[in-house]
Amino acid sequence: MRLFFYPLPALTSIFAGMNILIYLLLLLSGHNTSSHPTAPLRPFQLSGHAQGTTWHITYYAPDSSVLSSQVDSLLNKIDSSLSLYKPYSLICQFNRAPRAVRMDEHLAAVIHQSLDTYRQTDGLFDITVQPLVEAWGFSAQKPNKDPDSAKIRSILSCIGSHQLSVNNDSLIKAQPCIRIDLDGIAQGYSVDVLASFLERSHINTYLVELGGELRIKGHKPSGEPMRIGIEAPNENAFDEQTIQKVLRIDSGAITTSGSYRAWRQHGNKKISHTIDPHTGYPADNELISVTVFSNKAIVADAYDNVLMLMGLKRAKQFMESRKDLAAYFIYRLPDGSIATAWTQSFNALVQP
Repeated sequence: MRLFFYPLPALTSIFAGMNILIYLLLLLSGHNTSSHPTAPLRPFQLSGHAQGTTWHITYYAPDSSVLSSQVDSLLNKIDSSLSLYKPYSLICQFNRAPRAVRMDEHLAAVIHQSLDTYRQTDGLFDITVQPLVEAWGFSAQKPNKDPDSAKIRSILSCIGSHQLSVNNDSLIKAQPCIRIDLDGIAQGYSVDVLASFLERSHINTYLVELGGELRIKGHKPSGEPMRIGIEAPNENAFDEQTIQKVLRIDSGAITTSGSYRAWRQHGNKKISHTIDPHTGYPADNELISVTVFSNKAIVADAYDNVLMLMGLKRAKQFMESRKDLAAYFIYRLPDGSIATAWTQSFNALVQP
């Protein structure tokens, strides 16, 4: 049995600009330890490019029952619904529409989770933030200058998921200026779709990774759980990272949101891609990254963005009340050094 250190590429997704702070440590070989005369499970690896980033799947099965072409087909269908970079997609149709569009299964699933997270977070997770994201230069359309306070005030009248409603299979906006951005949730959803596809193909031991968002199920043939390493940037060189914690997980999803890679210059200040829908301004607090564990990647992906907006104290308090979630925080102290914190529920995931 060999131990492989398998790095996930630090690329930015078209959906989220999520920072990849997660590395996968995975034993890729082993033997079926069962005494039953079944075919031994073998590791199969697939990879490709989608959604402006890369994807990797490792699964254990007697034979190669899932192909890269099938994965690419699924991701293309999701893009046709959720990608802001495809003018024909449903999300782009909605943003251009004066009133409403009919949703497919992908848009409907993401909208329902987004509206639930909006309610659970007092509006901090808000998919109607797209006009603000565009104004601050974090979309395909780059403005000539950063928005002033008057511009922000005018945009805020078009922000708020309470101005969205669902009637059967239709998504309806209260006013034509409302535009949605699913960057903070769509990759997590895509990971869940791929995981469901594997399970429908009778694969029950797998790891799915898309742009650094992960979902895991099952143990390796040796009986050991899969291991995930969480990285933090080196406080003296942000292009270098070191592993902070190693997690042992047999089922669930891990996603990360961070500020130290996805930023742009605003005068003498670096601004984050994470925009506060309440104020209209980018997040400005001590948090460098937040890693969230949940049963589903769509849930973890939504909440890692919310926690980045909250700041450390408020985020920890919020997470301690959510027994279905666990979080790990990397943040900067006033003297510039880097520190870590985590919720009590996170301890159960950490390898001793």
